[in-house]
Amino acid sequence: MSNVITTISENLKRIQGRVEAACERSNREASEVSLVAVTKYAEDDWVQALRSLGVRQLGESRPQQLVPRSEQFDDDIEWHMIGHLQRNKVRPILPIARLIHSVDTLRLLSRIDLIAGELSLKPQVLLEVNVSGEESKHGFTRSGLLTEWNQIADFENVDVRGLMTMAPRTDNDEIPRQVFTELKLLRDEIVQNDENDCLLPELSMGMSNDFETAVECGATIVRVGSGLYSGL
Repeated sequence: MSNVITTISENLKRIQGRVEAACERSNREASEVSLVAVTKYAEDDWVQALRSLGVRQLGESRPQQLVPRSEQFDDDIEWHMIGHLQRNKVRPILPIARLIHSVDTLRLLSRIDLIAGELSLKPQVLLEVNVSGEESKHGFTRSGLLTEWNQIADFENVDVRGLMTMAPRTDNDEIPRQVFTELKLLRDEIVQNDENDCLLPELSMGMSNDFETAVECGATIVRVGSGLYSGL
């Protein structure tokens, strides 16, 4: 276990340093960016190591894993649901997830709103946008989100905190930079035109291979998994 803690600690410090450097390059404060440690493929002792190192924001991709893990670890962990969420899996994860990153359709948002009302909850959610247009990715299209925004804003039992996206995996840094920039511009356009003065403060974008670019483009949340466990 000590070797696990040492390895993850070194990786965590390295990643935090890269976040800070990216913030400095883009004239931002490091405190503006939250790191969510993705535990999808993490072993239990790796999660324990993260906890011992003070990491409290953990992200799970699968509802069937989020529920038992939330029961296994302490209540002080803030769980993030970052993976694709099916409508029939909404009820069990609502009391657990501090933030749902992956609301990708109006139907799913409507289901969350309905169940949240039944449970007397008001979950915080992000709207997933398929900026790159890849068929393999879920999410609203840019035009679809703008068209449906008034309906989205009418839901009373959800707190829409911002947007999320994933960039294509590529060695060309300019492609994710364009994707992340477009998401920020879309957020700014919605905020500027919204009649109810919404804020949408959160932009969840950037993973182990591109989080520095995401930070430079305005990310407030980065989702890092494999980078934390390198060497284990």
